[in-house]
Amino acid sequence: MEFTSTQLIVVVSVLTALILLPLVVILLVRLFIKDEAPTDGEEVVSNLTEFNSIGDVWRAFVPHLVELRDRMVKALIAVAIGTMIGFWIVNSPILLGDPLPVFLVRHLAPPGTQLQGIDTGEVFFAYMRMALVVGITLAMPFVLYQIVAFFLPGLLPNEKRILFIALPFVTELFIAGVAFGWFFTVPAALGFLLGFGVDGTTIITQPRVDSFIGTVATLLLWNGLIFQLPAIVYVLARLGVVTAARLAATRRYAIVIIFIIAAFITPTGDPYNLLLLAIPMYLLYELGIILARFVPKRHTDEGQATAASTG
Repeated sequence: MEFTSTQLIVVVSVLTALILLPLVVILLVRLFIKDEAPTDGEEVVSNLTEFNSIGDVWRAFVPHLVELRDRMVKALIAVAIGTMIGFWIVNSPILLGDPLPVFLVRHLAPPGTQLQGIDTGEVFFAYMRMALVVGITLAMPFVLYQIVAFFLPGLLPNEKRILFIALPFVTELFIAGVAFGWFFTVPAALGFLLGFGVDGTTIITQPRVDSFIGTVATLLLWNGLIFQLPAIVYVLARLGVVTAARLAATRRYAIVIIFIIAAFITPTGDPYNLLLLAIPMYLLYELGIILARFVPKRHTDEGQATAASTG
């Protein structure tokens, strides 16, 4: 995929805005939303002490299991409906101008790339797998809602606040990661893999349909998941698991871990694609450190004062 200078500026600007938006929102939350200090005498008592037998425990958990079953069924129905819509998107040229696999080849692969189907039904099952991926993507907001609605009643007010702050970031950062993969990682990876050693006459590359779609889907998925790193770091910092100072002090160890993870998740294992994943991961780690600096400080002073007065 080749860009003009204007298109490149627009793409970089949009990606930068998507990446920096969490920083702006977290700054506003830091300024206008304060964590509530724990009230005096607030205790968390386990309800398990009220049960006299295993039967009582089971009867108490049955309503939760029924609710979990119902929400899982609703989520699966949403995925099934999304898959049917995805099958239409994959096969119909109305929305994108071409069937989705043809659209991917024309916009992501080097010019002149042709796919081939070798096994019986390979093309059909590749289309169905792509339809399933599209269906899960379309149903993901509803699936996330079912998950959040199940766990929400058991969360503390502070945990609910963290959850509501993190959910928009998770969605927005995933979209930013997929967009980054679409415009940069996937075209660069396919250009290197499909063009390496090819002279156009003696040596040509004709990847299988299943292999091509699998590589594209894997790269896009990992880019979307990798871009969750700042949100994960921020949530861990809000929960007190990590701090910005601790993350900065362990930066060199994080670099080693990042390269190990990138080598593990790279679909082809070559150094070129490894760097295409490792460098954004490191930059997102640094963004996570910046976001962790905006985490509100815990009420340690009030807690120490209360302990001193009681002592």
